[in-house]
Amino acid sequence: MSVVQPGGVALVRARHHREDVAAGSGPPGVPLARRSGGPLRCGGTLVMTVNDDPAGVERQLGAGGLCCPGCQGRLTGWGWARRRLIRGEAGRRWLVRPRRTRCSGCAATHVLLPVGVLVRRADEIGVVGRALAATASGLGARPVAAVVDRPLGTVRGWLRRFAGKAEQVRAWFTGLLVAVAADPVVPGPAATVFADAVAAIEAAARAVADRFALRMVTAWQVAGAVSGGRLLSPDWPPDRPLEWINTSSPWSAAV
Repeated sequence: MSVVQPGGVALVRARHHREDVAAGSGPPGVPLARRSGGPLRCGGTLVMTVNDDPAGVERQLGAGGLCCPGCQGRLTGWGWARRRLIRGEAGRRWLVRPRRTRCSGCAATHVLLPVGVLVRRADEIGVVGRALAATASGLGARPVAAVVDRPLGTVRGWLRRFAGKAEQVRAWFTGLLVAVAADPVVPGPAATVFADAVAAIEAAARAVADRFALRMVTAWQVAGAVSGGRLLSPDWPPDRPLEWINTSSPWSAAV
């Protein structure tokens, strides 16, 4: 489940990953969705997606502006995850060391993952999304790898993981589209389930951008934000139904 908080933070329940998390940009600000059946239970480790301004995140932490999604306790700084190299588009590379936090209420620990990069992936979501879109258009893995300038094995891994849950991803983003759009237009069937899923992501992202007047957020950044950086993770999207919550301007703190 992903939950988006005021101050540009999206939170997602995660299994115990090592701190293999990375960088990106621009997140939402209040809940978009929650799992039906009650509030999120505390305990364990959460990966939280935040904006890509480390100084701004530190200010939010210092002011008590970031809260635990389980108990609403104040989050405080608690060290850092390991530093790692992130690969972007057009040869761009940068080092990221995500902030770790701890809840003052339930003592759950959290890793703050900047929006735009996926959990346990070295490439930002714009690169991965380009590969997914190219595949949806009919290209094979080898030409897709050439398009995004990544090793063939890496690209095949992305495509295999996405294809294995394409129908669940399509259904999840279609739900987001219907929840957010004033007059949702669900994409018609494409040539493959893979292409259906990509079309649903793009349609939902346009709906989010239109609803909240976003001009500088890409479709794949939206996908990264609402999935909490877990678009390619094996345990996302969740199996249980989501209870959608419409809000006034959840992305206002990030753009």
